[in-house]
Amino acid sequence: MNFAPILLALLFADAPQPQSLPVAELTNPAADAQRSVTGLYSKQLAAGTGKTTPNEDSFVKIRYAIWTSEGKLIDAIEPPKVALVPLPKMMPGIREALLGMTEGEKRRLWIPEDLGARGRVPAGGRLIGDVELVEIVKLPTAPADGAQAPDDAIKTHSGLAYKVLRPGTGTKHPKDSDYVRVNYSGWTTNGNLFDSTVLRGNPSELAVQNVIAGWREGLKLMTEGSIVRMWIPSKLAYDRQPGKPMGMLVFDVELVDIE
Repeated sequence: MNFAPILLALLFADAPQPQSLPVAELTNPAADAQRSVTGLYSKQLAAGTGKTTPNEDSFVKIRYAIWTSEGKLIDAIEPPKVALVPLPKMMPGIREALLGMTEGEKRRLWIPEDLGARGRVPAGGRLIGDVELVEIVKLPTAPADGAQAPDDAIKTHSGLAYKVLRPGTGTKHPKDSDYVRVNYSGWTTNGNLFDSTVLRGNPSELAVQNVIAGWREGLKLMTEGSIVRMWIPSKLAYDRQPGKPMGMLVFDVELVDIE
């Protein structure tokens, strides 16, 4: 999956600085910390409110603070900030801990060199991290008819196919000169999700004239409040542009409003 546009999306706001750690816990794990088979020590600071844990491919919203054993804060996302991250991209020690946590849980970690501390601490040292699992993000499910447009889809002269999943509540259609706010998810025909506003947590604001040709045509057929599934051939999408998803693409698009 190509999540390049959305990796490490941060929701910024002014936030207090993380509190300092107890001096005794800088150099050695707490007496009640548990050690895993990999050498990661962890201690629960607050129990979770959820019942499920992430899997290896999950996206999660987290808060954290990381210190060296000298007490130097080297990175932090503290309330009310939230970081949206894919677990495969996380530091191994933090990833291991998150895989065993539930939503709302907070843990203190003592991360050894081979789980992410190497090069950041003196030989044999550890990083210390406080991590909160705020939310396990549910990825949109690929459409069952995503491989090709079904017979009941409407096909235009350009090659675009679309199907109305929810009629709109408005009567106005966007124009090239308009800006729109949309929620959307996009898949390749083999079901790989490559972009979604669900992961960012907010609708996107777009200039109609700046989107790909298939979107530009499809948006003009929509009214506010409608949800449409579009099957967009390559010539109306990215047409072999480097770094972009190839071939026909499938989008579920909700037109939130026209600005």
